[in-house]
Amino acid sequence: MVEVVKFAAIGRRKTSTARIMIMPGTGKIAINGRGFEDYFTRETDRIIILTPLRLTSAVGKFDIEANVAGGGLSGQAGALRLALSRALTLFDQNMRPVLKKNTCLRRDARMKERKKPGQKGARRKFQWVKR
Repeated sequence: MVEVVKFAAIGRRKTSTARIMIMPGTGKIAINGRGFEDYFTRETDRIIILTPLRLTSAVGKFDIEANVAGGGLSGQAGALRLALSRALTLFDQNMRPVLKKNTCLRRDARMKERKKPGQKGARRKFQWVKR
């Protein structure tokens, strides 16, 4: 019996969470049980996700299964990028300096600012009337 080695990681961005499993393979990518191109229709999102693979010249060397939840497609793409970078460093520590230099291992902390009480939004005030 052949044991398949899997590497799991989690990535987050805004309100999105991505759980990813990578294993040596042929380059198949499945996201929430769907194909990569079917789930991420925008080319920019696909480029963001595949950045860690391109930097480490590992395109087509791993099969990827991912579950993403929350937020929009752009946030999910950022979460997947971080999760993939973390999984690649678990696979091979020699990839870490390249990914770190290109800020792939950095969690993007930007979140939506909360709405404040007595205001219309986070920054927007109610319209003021003099008379």
